[in-house]
Amino acid sequence: MTSSLPAVELIHRSLSEICAADDHCYSWEIPRRFSGYAKRLQLVLNQLLRSSSPENLPPSVLTALKGIAGDLTKAVETTSVYRDKSKIFVLVNCQSLCASLQESTIAIGGWLGLLDSAVHDFPDLLKKVTDLSSDMKQAQFRITENEARVHCTLEKEGQGRRTSKAVQSAIIMDLARALGIDSKNHAELLEQVKLLKNDLCRSNSVSERRILISLERILDNWSVEPDISTGNLDFDLEDDVHISPFKNFLCPLTKEVMKDPVVLESSQTYERTAIEYWLERCIEDGRDPTCPVTGQVLTSLELKPNIGLAGAIEEWITRNIDIHIKSAVQYLSQDPPVDSLEQVLDNIYKISEDHPSSRYRVRNAGVVILIVKLLRKSSKSIGSHLRSKALMALLSIAKDEESKNMMLQEGITRLAIHSLIGSSEKEREYAVKLLLEFSSDEAYCVKIASEKGALVLLSSMAGNLEHPALSNLAEEVLKQMERVEDNIQHLAAAGRFEPLLCRLCEGSENVKIEMASLVGKMTLTNNSKEQIARQSAKILVDLLSKPEGRVPTLQALYNLSSLDDNATILVDSAVLPALTDILFENQDVSLELKELAASTIANIVSNPGHWELAFADKGGHSMQSDSIVFNLLGLLSLATPQCQVSILRILYGIASSPQASESVTAHIKSGDGLKIITTFLEHPDVEQRIYAFKLTRVLSQRFSEDLANELKPSNKLPLFKEKLLDNHSTDGERSDAACILANLPLSEDEVKTVLGASFVRWTVATLGDQSRSSSGRTFQPTSSMVEGLLGLLLHFTRSYDPQAVSVIKDHRLMNVFCEPLFLNSKPRVKQLAALGLKYLSESGRILVAATEPEPQPPPGFCSSFVFMCRGASSEPSTCPIHNATCEEDSQFCLLKRNCIKPLVDLLSDKDTNVQIAAVEALSTLVADTNNGFKRAVEELEQQGVVEAVIKLFTEARPGDLQDKAIWMLDRMLRVESVTHQCSLNQSLVRALVEAFKHGSGITKRHAQEALTNLKQISGVSGKTSSQTRGSR
Repeated sequence: MTSSLPAVELIHRSLSEICAADDHCYSWEIPRRFSGYAKRLQLVLNQLLRSSSPENLPPSVLTALKGIAGDLTKAVETTSVYRDKSKIFVLVNCQSLCASLQESTIAIGGWLGLLDSAVHDFPDLLKKVTDLSSDMKQAQFRITENEARVHCTLEKEGQGRRTSKAVQSAIIMDLARALGIDSKNHAELLEQVKLLKNDLCRSNSVSERRILISLERILDNWSVEPDISTGNLDFDLEDDVHISPFKNFLCPLTKEVMKDPVVLESSQTYERTAIEYWLERCIEDGRDPTCPVTGQVLTSLELKPNIGLAGAIEEWITRNIDIHIKSAVQYLSQDPPVDSLEQVLDNIYKISEDHPSSRYRVRNAGVVILIVKLLRKSSKSIGSHLRSKALMALLSIAKDEESKNMMLQEGITRLAIHSLIGSSEKEREYAVKLLLEFSSDEAYCVKIASEKGALVLLSSMAGNLEHPALSNLAEEVLKQMERVEDNIQHLAAAGRFEPLLCRLCEGSENVKIEMASLVGKMTLTNNSKEQIARQSAKILVDLLSKPEGRVPTLQALYNLSSLDDNATILVDSAVLPALTDILFENQDVSLELKELAASTIANIVSNPGHWELAFADKGGHSMQSDSIVFNLLGLLSLATPQCQVSILRILYGIASSPQASESVTAHIKSGDGLKIITTFLEHPDVEQRIYAFKLTRVLSQRFSEDLANELKPSNKLPLFKEKLLDNHSTDGERSDAACILANLPLSEDEVKTVLGASFVRWTVATLGDQSRSSSGRTFQPTSSMVEGLLGLLLHFTRSYDPQAVSVIKDHRLMNVFCEPLFLNSKPRVKQLAALGLKYLSESGRILVAATEPEPQPPPGFCSSFVFMCRGASSEPSTCPIHNATCEEDSQFCLLKRNCIKPLVDLLSDKDTNVQIAAVEALSTLVADTNNGFKRAVEELEQQGVVEAVIKLFTEARPGDLQDKAIWMLDRMLRVESVTHQCSLNQSLVRALVEAFKHGSGITKRHAQEALTNLKQISGVSGKTSSQTRGSR
């Protein structure tokens, strides 16, 4: 029956869709019940519309029909979910679906009550309408308890909670029960999850997505069937010797053999921990606890031990463990493949971990010894992976005390330490864990420390932050070892000083002395010395006041003082007054203490630094004071040989300091030190001799005349030449002898008798060897020898007699002095080389003047000068410098020997003494302002000398260098061409004005003459000349 009313048509369409499906199309009770109400509603509405035309129905009936149409539309949507969606999707949404149908049913029942006015004339129809309205209003749709539990569980899974394996198994059982599927039917469960995945493909709900992911993960885990044939042991055994477990040995939740089986009131048996997880989860979710297998709601949470089953399982486990241990012994005693060994070790580990009470069986069967022997095999046959497995098994077995002792007897310590350098991280990890397991015993800690390299490896591992887990384990082992007093020295030797320093700084007096003794005896790295000094220097100084602690404390201080950087730390700790008190004042101390005190002071003052400003004794004197120097000199003749060496070292150290040298050498001289020290120059002991030579060299630089007067009466001058020529003497002695002899003032006769021409030949040859050994780049070796040899040659450059001149020419000394200027020589070497050129240039000028005939000869006379020119040139030409003929190979002419350019380069040297020597050497070229002076200056201008000297003068500060430069500048500015070129140089003018105002008397005179030559003298009074104004 049809009608034109839209509401009626909609009702017919909705009822047809709901009622068209058979009951079997609905798997759920709720939509089936609603379908029954829909069928009764369809009959009632058909009968109503047959009895009365829709157009004649009263308004209240039309309103009811519209309401029924709307609620049926909603019901169609809900029932289609039950019919078309997956069962799991319905379970996820069962609460909302049930509520929706409940709401629609009650609403339709209410609308039916408005149909009374239209059917009161039809008693039979009226009764049907009234009964249906009443039934639908009173309808109660409820989901089942199991559906409610599953819905609650899935809702919690949507929150992303973690679940244990036991809880996952229970969830699967509940879900299967709600779906009407056997929980063992994995294929059907998987199919249902796939259907859910299809239903959620367009879902935007995060919770539903999480539920799907969780179910997929749980189902994957559930589908993995355990290998119950070996009871969790992986080693392959023959079927006839293995005893398989009964099925009731397995927990329904974990699918593993139960260790502690318990029974619920549902008579089902579970592993205790597994069922406890599930029951806690039920209570946490606010639902009634149930038995996972049966779904029965539990009224009691009592877990009764299944004693009978536990006994049967224990017996089964014991018998299988015995079988596996026997097989392990058999395999470990042979030489099986690596794969089989790995399985054996894994099984032993599992037996030890899962069944601790069976560890004694493993020990008694000899497995421990066999595994240790396995570790002893070479790395070629046993790789790092297999060693890590062996160590892992031993680590687990070591929890048995007797097994641990057995391992120690078999030498596991050394094997574990060897594995600390294993190629795999796992091997190193289990090696450290094994050492940590044993380190709880103090005796074993001592044994670890005594093993070579153990502490070094552990310390290195503890400091390696690339592997934090290993680092933390190694740190724990080291902390355990720090508790043992006997390990302190071993730990310190490995660079772990915290225990030693802690006891040294905070321990009792006896402990501090003991720790100081360790510091004194140990061989320390430089970093270690600095670390100990910074933390304990003041403590050690305080211990010096304790008579019983002086020897070990002095040994410790001596050890620390051997690092140069520790000198400042020790001085700041007031160590010097304590040491000098032992050395000078305290007469009760032993000679050993004095030797240690002197040696420590010698180390501290070996380099210039902070000690020059510190108090050296209780009277407030410094190390360079006359009091300290006189005490040292007085003690020198009375001390033991070793103490004498240290005192000479101290005197040499303080005399070598730039800050203290002047005062110290003066005090040595005034304290008759020259005589005392020179007696050690011929001492039979090498060390005394070495430092006597070093100290004499320093003294010769300041008091050469006094030193010469001390040496000459005893005829000790030849001693230095003999020492220099003695190849058996140390390099230091020979270098110092050369420097001393070079510094001493020698007369011409002494130069001839003490040195001689043959000595010059040896000196020049030795310098050539030194230069060649430098590979043409640096003028090395330990330039002391080079300094001394160049200084010795200077003695010959100051003499003008024919024999000396012949020696200079024969050995080409100007070449010798010029060579260092082309190399990367040290400042003192360059200074001596420049001075040598100066003296030779002066000699050339004097020799030229001495050979000039009267009257003044014409140009070219120098060709007859036999001392400078060995033969007449075929085309004589006069030298611009000497205004005479100089040979190309002349050893007295700086121009001919190309020495001017190297000297000009020295004017820009960083060392002032080198600059002064270079200026002095160049000044010899303008010393004579008579005949040919203009030509000489013009030649120097071409060589770049004028420009270099001007630059040097404008940059130099008042002092010797400025004085030397302005003297030479005054000379060169007397030449008109130079004056004209420099007259517009405002930097030069300003520098000359400043020198005129603030310089010494001589400097002022030279500045005035230079300004006069530049016609700038008016600038001195503050007025500017016309030239100056023009330039501006």
